[in-house]
Amino acid sequence: MFRKNMMKKQEERMDEVKEEKKELTLEESFTLLDQLAEKLESRDISLEESLRLYKQGMELLKDCSEKIDTVEKKILQVNENGEFREF
Repeated sequence: MFRKNMMKKQEERMDEVKEEKKELTLEESFTLLDQLAEKLESRDISLEESLRLYKQGMELLKDCSEKIDTVEKKILQVNENGEFREF
């Protein structure tokens, strides 16, 4: 019973985030991805719910990938003259 209540609260939190279109940090996104994976591993989940969670996870992964790409582009390198430049 406790586990179901906890999963319900996590699901409500994920739905709130999706509805708000709030910008999540990478850490928050990874936490939500872990929670989605746990739910998908559950034997008490319907096929429809599995598909919904899978789609939600793929959207989170896409957002994470975009954030990481953005950060990579902002990393500074030192050139031969000791000056910083973006790569």
